[in-house]
Amino acid sequence: MTAKNVLGTALVPCSTDPLTGWYRDGCCNTDEADRGLHTVCAVVTEEFLAFSQSVGNDLSTPRPEYGFPGLKAGDRWCLCAGRWEEARRAGFAPEVVLAATHEKTLEVTMLGHLQAHSM
Repeated sequence: MTAKNVLGTALVPCSTDPLTGWYRDGCCNTDEADRGLHTVCAVVTEEFLAFSQSVGNDLSTPRPEYGFPGLKAGDRWCLCAGRWEEARRAGFAPEVVLAATHEKTLEVTMLGHLQAHSM
């Protein structure tokens, strides 16, 4: 089966530079082991990165031991749906690429919220 995005069509890649995704395949795919639900294809901003760091998830600092390059504004990244929703409620939600955001995201936030922040 082909994974679907929040629009009900085939999921498209989010980013290969930096390489993102639960499977590190460039797509915001997921499975039952993905407890964080890394399904939102977001274009991160400085404001979002600062917010994320302030709530305990530093996405800016490289972690080579995990193959993580550290993110900078403008990078696309498969965010945890819960973190994106938390950032939205706090006023720091980054833009979303709807075609690259997995349909499982709709278990955490509403399509209208995603559309309000879509590119």
